[in-house]
Amino acid sequence: MRKTLDLLYDGAAWLAALAMIGVLAMVLLSIVSRQLGFQATGTDAYAGYAMAAAGFLALAHTLKHNEHIRVTLLLGRLQGRAKHALEMWALTAAVLLAALFAYYSVRLAWQSHVLNDISTGNDATALWIPQLGMAVGTVVLLVAFIDEWWLELTGRRVTTEPEEALHNE
Repeated sequence: MRKTLDLLYDGAAWLAALAMIGVLAMVLLSIVSRQLGFQATGTDAYAGYAMAAAGFLALAHTLKHNEHIRVTLLLGRLQGRAKHALEMWALTAAVLLAALFAYYSVRLAWQSHVLNDISTGNDATALWIPQLGMAVGTVVLLVAFIDEWWLELTGRRVTTEPEEALHNE
């Protein structure tokens, strides 16, 4: 099961990287088209869609590599049961918030599909297509938070300080 979950998080990160390449491609196409005297319409919209997908798809991978920003002022001073209780409280809140976020993201994409909602820009993209990146990203983030919650509950959660945080203190 661990390998499957890690593959899921890594797969989402690779999709985020591809989306970032998509942002680069749209920006370059926009620049080149201006220089060559033709107009590539919709490149700014597609760059925005790809940027949003990259951000959401990278959330779970970032969480699992302990790179999310955390306020550890209180947590760093606690030990034992008190630390475990605070971690469980925080992870429970995170699971609930991630579940709401995932539910409404999937619902938004589904409603856009059912209503055949299209962007108001000149690209006229069916909005459920770019909204899929957000929906998938939030669902994978929910899975990652449930994974972290379970690992903390069973005492198998390992947290390490990011290298950058050690240099900032």
